[in-house]
Amino acid sequence: MEEILAQAKKLSEQAELFETCSKTTRVHFEANRLKQIQGKESTNIALRLIRDGKIGFAQANGIIDTGKLVKMAADTSQFGTPAKFDFPNFKSYPDVDTFDPQIDFVSVEEMVQLGEQLISAITEHTSDILCQATITKGVTSVRLTNSKGGEAGYSKSMFNIRLEGVLVRNEDILFVGDSQGSCHPMLDFKPIAEEVTNQLELAKRNVSISTGSMPVIFTPRGAASSLIAPLVFAFNGKIVLNGASPLKDKLGQQVFDRKFSLWDDATIHYQIASYPCDDEGVPGQKTPLVDHGVVSHFLYDLHTAALVNAQSTGNGNRHGGLPTPSPSSLVIDKGDVPFHNMVKDIREGLIIELLMGAEQGNILNGDFSGNILLGFKIENGEIIGRVKDTMVSGNVYQVLREIEAVGDEERWVEGTVLVPHIYCPKLSVATKTM
Repeated sequence: MEEILAQAKKLSEQAELFETCSKTTRVHFEANRLKQIQGKESTNIALRLIRDGKIGFAQANGIIDTGKLVKMAADTSQFGTPAKFDFPNFKSYPDVDTFDPQIDFVSVEEMVQLGEQLISAITEHTSDILCQATITKGVTSVRLTNSKGGEAGYSKSMFNIRLEGVLVRNEDILFVGDSQGSCHPMLDFKPIAEEVTNQLELAKRNVSISTGSMPVIFTPRGAASSLIAPLVFAFNGKIVLNGASPLKDKLGQQVFDRKFSLWDDATIHYQIASYPCDDEGVPGQKTPLVDHGVVSHFLYDLHTAALVNAQSTGNGNRHGGLPTPSPSSLVIDKGDVPFHNMVKDIREGLIIELLMGAEQGNILNGDFSGNILLGFKIENGEIIGRVKDTMVSGNVYQVLREIEAVGDEERWVEGTVLVPHIYCPKLSVATKTM
């Protein structure tokens, strides 16, 4: 890295080198049987420089000639975007634990056994269900250095368990599933097995539901699949800068219900989206996006922040290219209402566990709509069965402007979003007659 940076400094005003080395192991089950065990190692190196006031960029996987990488980055700078920022010179960062060495000691045999135990627990409950499961572990090392003296380096471990089940009976198709992710190894199959078997129990009976407007409870997975994507777009500083975000002129204003608070937090220990610094060497931080309904901040990388005379929020993350603003861990503050109290409060309503196709609406405007892949009907304060052939539609800003209650418990979804139950007083529901 030092040699590449030295050569790049000869051709540019500023230069930055970013390197990741990763190793992953993946065990995959399909139709209740072990299908594949896969190991993968990769190294990626990216060079960004500022030459004649413009950004040049080049990256490569594996080994590449130093001179070639530098020349590629220098050549692209003539077509690059004008740089209004300097690379940071940070060398110290917040203490964020992202690596558990025990990951290295989890064997492939243990991963296979975990998948077998998980699937066995589900099939013991429902013998004719077909399960697809994936257990993945990995370690990534990150190094960053720049010509301003900025340096960073850390390692991150990852462990993920995912299970999806399909139950086909005549023309009825039921989808269930759950997942967990952490920097720690997770060798206990029971939490996911209990969640999925609970879904199967609630779905034993199919019931009809009326078309119209009615109360809806979003479970944590339901909220994540319905409401999060429009918010991620809306708080992206680049989209705000381009004028496409509905929140572009709402900073400091009460847009959401006072019960709703949303944070981006890169400093939570052992979460897979956490980091001591972002991919530009800016320290990770906790950023309030919505504080009791008030829009508080947007998410910025170095480039976008400079264009609006702001400071980077430490959200410059790379997804196969140049850094762009993107969230780390998102946290919705929990409330004080138990889930069963929400259910008891509803005469006729709906629980959304998983919504399919929510992003097909006008996501920039906050609209969402989709088929309920898994949902349940509430009648007279009780969950009475599963709904089929049912769609919901709404707008995330309207839903979160009038919240009846926020749950007193929260859970991680996909290891990146911490969400409680959210009780919405009304949502448009459309269904076929059974």
